Amino acid sequence: MTAVARESLHSKTMGTDRNMAEYEYEIIRSSRRTISAEIKRNKLIVRAPRRASNAEIERFLARNGSWIAKNMAKAQAREEERSRVRRLTRDEIRELKEKASVVIPERAAHYAALMGVTYGRITIRAQKTRWGSCSSKGNLSFNCLLMLAPPEVLDSVVVHELCHLRVMNHSERFYAEVLRVFPEYREKHGWLKDNGDMLLAMLDD
Repeated sequence: MTAVARESLHSKTMGTDRNMAEYEYEIIRSSRRTISAEIKRNKLIVRAPRRASNAEIERFLARNGSWIAKNMAKAQAREEERSRVRRLTRDEIRELKEKASVVIPERAAHYAALMGVTYGRITIRAQKTRWGSCSSKGNLSFNCLLMLAPPEVLDSVVVHELCHLRVMNHSERFYAEVLRVFPEYREKHGWLKDNGDMLLAMLDD
């Protein structure tokens, strides 16, 4: 596992001449070679090499200020939309888990047979951050909210986790295996990236 170092929050004024704003951001340093920025749940995260100076990071943010301001505005609007999503009741979550306990093992068995892999137990959970996982012992876990996604999206998550039985990381070799088994993976995974946060918002905070 790659060691990372998280720093306390920083702030910087960014944007266009007409739309300047001050944004807080977190710096995460690791063994990476380049500086990048990402927005997660309305938070700006800067990933940087361990030796990158604060001045280098400031220059990177200045160069990308317009992009950051535009996408932070989108993230804020998305967060407001999330706040208006109806939360599932306990009974509805229980029903989703029961349905998932039937459907997901069937899909996992189907694709495992095609791939020639075996797995341990399957656990169904109601999770706010993960769609699925595969342990080093070969046990699989899936989010019951997948029952609210199109069937092909569910299959893409099942195949993703089954491929971890062969490759435990997210390397090019891993994704080559995923695409070999499920050629439509990128399209279906894209649906989850675009819509998944609204499904996750259906769980109580």
